[in-house]
Amino acid sequence: MSLGLVMWLTLGSGLTYGSESIRGPDVVIVAGDNKTVLEFRQNGQLRMIQVIPKRGKPYYLVPEDPTRNNGDLTKAEKLLPSWVIASFE
Repeated sequence: MSLGLVMWLTLGSGLTYGSESIRGPDVVIVAGDNKTVLEFRQNGQLRMIQVIPKRGKPYYLVPEDPTRNNGDLTKAEKLLPSWVIASFE
């Protein structure tokens, strides 16, 4: 499991800060014939997309310019694939 996915999943514990409730991301799973797509949304904004193909390695879709659009992937002009090279357990 990648570190990014672990970090996203641990945010969903329903922590509270002051009078506001901090809520973790909503995950939408779209299963297709050749791949499964996980869309991670936080406060209504699409923050991360993970694609898990039936054959091959999983990858993430990341914006071409991550400094724009405040992290919302729906506003990105172009999304590029990004693979995890190494992970530590």
